[in-house]
Amino acid sequence: MNENNAKKSDMWPVIIGAGAVALLLKALFEDEEDSGKEIKKRIFISFAVGDSKYRDYLVKQAKDERSPFAFVDMSVKQPWEEDVWKHKCRTKIKSCDGMIVLLSKNTWHASGTRWEIKCAKEEGLPVIGMHIKKNNQGATPPELYGKKVITWSWDNLAKVIKKM
Repeated sequence: MNENNAKKSDMWPVIIGAGAVALLLKALFEDEEDSGKEIKKRIFISFAVGDSKYRDYLVKQAKDERSPFAFVDMSVKQPWEEDVWKHKCRTKIKSCDGMIVLLSKNTWHASGTRWEIKCAKEEGLPVIGMHIKKNNQGATPPELYGKKVITWSWDNLAKVIKKM
């Protein structure tokens, strides 16, 4: 083997290494929207205690591979004393991109849910109401007046989550 061929063969690890670095940098700094990847939103789900199974359904629906939307559930999953709860809840709400309020006949009487809506509005978060039942909706609490209220469907959720 002559000296030129030996030098060329020594270059392959450098070329391959440079290619690997380029791919890594592209993956790290590529704009997610340009890559076609869906950006997950941090969504606070507000619900009356009696409607917790519907929150579970919503979270499960978001994890389904066929789901046209994706989000990280930031709802409060444990009870705290009221002053501790409000502080921790506000901290979670402030870290979110938006709030979905699950609406039912229980919502009007759910003081915690109504406080969470007020808090999200104070923090400037987009707030969307979503009826959990099509034909048995209950009254919409006044904290949601002027806010968008939708019926529960994959398409409706995908549209509102994309806008958050």
